[in-house]
Amino acid sequence: MRVASVGFLLLISCSPALQIKKQVLQSEKSLHDQVGFYLAELNSSKPLVDVNGATYFTPASNTKIFTLYTSLRLLGDSLVALKYIQKNDSLFFQGMGDPSFLYSSIYNNSRTYFFFKNAAGKLYFNSSNFQTESLGPGWAWDDYNYYYSAERSSFPIYGNLISIQKKEGGFDFQPKHFATDWQSANEKQAEEEIVRGIDSNHLTYYPSEKRNKSWQIPFRSSPDLTAGLLSDTLHRKVEVATSFPSGKYFLLKSIPVDSAYKPMMTESDNFVAEQLLLQCAAIVSDTLKPEMAIRYATQNFLSDLPDVPQWVDGSGLSRFNLFTPRSIVALWKKIYTVSSKERLFALLAVGGKSGTLKKLYKSETPYIFGKTGSLSNVQCLSGFLITKKNKILVFSFMHNNFTSSGSLVRQNIQTILEKVRISY
Repeated sequence: MRVASVGFLLLISCSPALQIKKQVLQSEKSLHDQVGFYLAELNSSKPLVDVNGATYFTPASNTKIFTLYTSLRLLGDSLVALKYIQKNDSLFFQGMGDPSFLYSSIYNNSRTYFFFKNAAGKLYFNSSNFQTESLGPGWAWDDYNYYYSAERSSFPIYGNLISIQKKEGGFDFQPKHFATDWQSANEKQAEEEIVRGIDSNHLTYYPSEKRNKSWQIPFRSSPDLTAGLLSDTLHRKVEVATSFPSGKYFLLKSIPVDSAYKPMMTESDNFVAEQLLLQCAAIVSDTLKPEMAIRYATQNFLSDLPDVPQWVDGSGLSRFNLFTPRSIVALWKKIYTVSSKERLFALLAVGGKSGTLKKLYKSETPYIFGKTGSLSNVQCLSGFLITKKNKILVFSFMHNNFTSSGSLVRQNIQTILEKVRISY
């Protein structure tokens, strides 16, 4: 009896997987949520820990992992800014979804700017290749006024955002185009706010005792607005063309792809993710339609995932996305095979060091490299964990439908991952 008890205690003490699994299940009970956790070694097909690994969860911004992999497989070394053709004394061009033009969150795309400045003849913009909605399926309609819900378009400019800075006696608008279409409301609100019309670019300022200093508000995009903003920026006329001429066309490359991948993965930039998926669509078809990129990637790159992904947008803003923890781990492994460790880890949020993980997982030696994901009642984290014994593990943690605070859920994830780091 004593020998059996000692043997049992020895088994438990030597089984970190059982301890961690128990801890995950206890957290699920205490947080009143649904939890999925899948942990595996980089070069093993069997999991170390599997809690609801085959269950589908809302991934939030973990969706960007799918966008990253598809981009790595399709986009080459540079983004493509334009498709263009010269006809007599006129240059006709289409945008290819490149998010970088005058967007402050990305490496400055000066190549496209000087291409336009130095182009001979008249400039004509055509957007017939953009064949999707400006906002994605399953996005929250009332997020339209927030920076993280910028519209998709074929030729974005300034990140499709109006940047507004408060100054003495008024406001500074970037682009200046929007400075004339605003008014001040008479009534005060709890917090100072600027609100855009849901179907227009008209802005209303609401004063308050609780003051802000700046805002970033998505604008409603259209071909006429794009041509107008380009005209203002280039100081030369850009007109809208109703069609794109036939004949031999050329592509203009812009920035290195990693300059876009990094803000998408480190800072979780939704706009960049959506535009990258449009870039991928342009590679596999002649239209900027994200569904085409998703269909192509699912059939050609992702058919070997353990569970078929329900994937609908590039950023994860949609509630329609559904993935399983074990498929996310399998995808990270696929990404690791097409990118060097040094390059990949430089693109990800790093615990205690950068991006959305800067304030978490602080350690003298970074050990978490990954991607966060958050929506209301959703917290996810997946990526790579380097253990005390210098093993590289791959994990996916998915919390859905919790009613406690997001910070409490994040702390619980950190506690368990710290246990993993020590145990393996």
